[in-house]
This record gives sequence, C-alpha cells and structure tokens, in this order.
Amino acid sequence: MQGAMAAPFAAPVTRQISGCAAPAPVPVPSGPESGQRLAAAVADLPVLDASGKRVLFGALFRERRAVVVFVRHFLCYICKEYVEDLAKIPKSFLQEANVTLIVIGQSSYHHIEPFCKLTGYSHEIYVDPEREIYKRLGMQRGEEIASSGDPSQQGGTLILGPGNNIHFIHRDRNRLDHKPINSVLQLVGVQHVDFTSRPSVIHV
Repeated sequence: MQGAMAAPFAAPVTRQISGCAAPAPVPVPSGPESGQRLAAAVADLPVLDASGKRVLFGALFRERRAVVVFVRHFLCYICKEYVEDLAKIPKSFLQEANVTLIVIGQSSYHHIEPFCKLTGYSHEIYVDPEREIYKRLGMQRGEEIASSGDPSQQGGTLILGPGNNIHFIHRDRNRLDHKPINSVLQLVGVQHVDFTSRPSVIHV
C-alpha cells in the first residue's frame, strides 16, 4: 500500500560491541493502520502447520510481537528469493528483540516442508489454504496463473501483537512490491541483517 511504503522510519538500529553499553532504543512501528485492532473474527481463523494441525491465527502473536509475511504462493520465484533472505535472519536477532518471524502461504500444508528445504527457511511457517485471512486483511489480487495456490493472490507484511494489536501493515501491490526486510526489522527493534553472500570476516 502506497501509504505504508511512505511511512517514516525511526533512526537505524545499532548494536554496541561492548556488553556494558546501553541497548539501542526500540523504534515505534508506524503505518496507516498503526494502533488499530485486528478483528477477533480474523484472529480466530485457522492456519495449518507443516503437519496439517490447525492453529488459530491470533495465537501466533498473542504473547509477543510478530512480523507476519504473507507470500503469493510457493511457486513464485520472487517469493522464494524473499523467503531465502528471511531465512538469513539469525534467530538470536529475533530473540534479543522478543519478536517472532512468521511466513504464511496459501497452498496445501504438504508444500511447507519442501518449500522450507528449498529456501533454507527455519522460522515459523503456516498456510491459509482457503485464503480467508488474506481476504479479510484486504490483500490484493491480480497477475497470472500458477499451480500452487491462487496465482492472482498478492501477499503483504504485518507487525502484530501482543494480542490483536496492529502496528504496521503493508499490502503488496504486485509480486515485486515486498517490503524491504531491514525496514521491517528496524520497526521492531531487530538489528540490521547483511543479506549479501560475502562472508562477514573481520581481518585484524
């Protein structure tokens, strides 16, 4: 959504090397729907995990904030690359900020495990095969055919929780309109992630 793309961001999150340094302030998420509540009817809708077990959507972020990324479908090459980058976010970064990272797709739960193996993604992931949550959140539709999920369904990124609090929402306008990952991480106080393939080696 255009408004979300233009939302102002707080100063970049930095990390001190010294253990005695004061922690960097956590930016306050902002966006056109910041401060609104997620409808209970949406929070009570189910998603499925890799084993096909039903989990209430709202339970995923009931206790702490979560970055929730809805992807178009598991055969979308752009989505695959985006999730490959999400996979590079160290779990320790998320734990330090007390944030959960969740990907939600819209195909059968049988596709979760192969998709995770393909992308190297090991954070939380679920599917909404009926696309009911996509619809209730106003995710856009449009674009061409594929064989895994609705090929016209677009995704988006939200910051939710604890509880049904909406802190930020970005609805993808097309397959290339993913919110930059570090921009989202900055909003929840997760430190910057280097997504380049070059090894991070410090020469002394």
